[in-house]
Amino acid sequence: MGKSLKGKELGRGITQRKDGTYQARFINRFGKRQTIYGKTVTEITKRLRDEQYENEKQINVVNDKMTLDEWFEIWITTCKTHCRNTTKRTYKIQYNRLREKLGWRRLTKLKLVSLQEAFNELATDKMRQDCKALLSDMFKRAIENELMVKNIAIGINPIIENKEKEEKRILSDEEIKILLDSSKYGQMYAFYVIALETGMRMGEILGLTWDCVDFKEGIIDIQKTLCYIPNNGDAIYEFHQTKTKAGKRKIPMTKKVKEVLLEQKKRKNQIIMRHPVAYPGMENLVFCSKTNRPVHESNIRAAIRYRVNKINEENPQIEFKAFTPHCLRHTFATKAIDKGMRPKTLQKILGHNSLQMTMDLYCHVEESTLKTEMALIGEVV
Repeated sequence: MGKSLKGKELGRGITQRKDGTYQARFINRFGKRQTIYGKTVTEITKRLRDEQYENEKQINVVNDKMTLDEWFEIWITTCKTHCRNTTKRTYKIQYNRLREKLGWRRLTKLKLVSLQEAFNELATDKMRQDCKALLSDMFKRAIENELMVKNIAIGINPIIENKEKEEKRILSDEEIKILLDSSKYGQMYAFYVIALETGMRMGEILGLTWDCVDFKEGIIDIQKTLCYIPNNGDAIYEFHQTKTKAGKRKIPMTKKVKEVLLEQKKRKNQIIMRHPVAYPGMENLVFCSKTNRPVHESNIRAAIRYRVNKINEENPQIEFKAFTPHCLRHTFATKAIDKGMRPKTLQKILGHNSLQMTMDLYCHVEESTLKTEMALIGEVV
């Protein structure tokens, strides 16, 4: 039994220090001695009872002083050690949007209202959705490590603008012809053909190496993707494995794809003659710059913007809308389904783990297809 300075019995584990402050100690469920303080006997008794109750019900945490910033550093270096550098960079970008408002707060002191206030200040619903997914995983891991007792990120509302989601841009057959005719003798022609006739992702095309191109069998073997990692102004390129096992796949070449790859090989040989020293480890790239360097994704996007503007200048009677490199993948998937490709075959070619992803995200219905399908029911006016 502890005693006060006047010798009065205070109860088990409770004592009074020389400065008059009361303190109580007990061993919590983590095997750690926990000390609490109070100004009066009543206060210290209540606090001790509350702490012991939380300990008994296992709703206390192993470290109640850890901040969100501190946990993020542990989470990304320990819990996400298997992630690619590019993925970790994305996580850091997302977290930095919340750091100023929330990073200094203790995990145990975070409240849903303070999280929602920080989320409301983000620019778009997409940012809010990404940040909610980030915090949800961080808090889930924190609970597993007994640093939190509840995942309050689940309650965040990421939909503020509530804008209607735009339909993915799909190039029509006429637009594909215009695009290919306009870029026929340019450096991007091969990229457009391969993207439109294989459905490969941009990183997979830019990371394609000649050892993965089998002209004899007519097969493109997808094994990796090209990734760019900023490093204080320096350009660092790396080959990364595909994100999933399904991402590794073999795609049969069409006749046109084979033709542009053969032409691309001639172009690559010409570049090597002028610039024999390539980026270390990437000497065998199918696509490279004029100086034998890897091609950055921003260069592809810039080239597309240039081509769209050029088409509109040369064809004032039409409006050729802007598109992204990924739109070419969506276009391939939609055209494949329209022409009768079986969904499971398309799933394999696109490298998806599930058929649902293939059909829900990558297969769209063109207006012309709607009329064609309705004609199966009855005469369309």
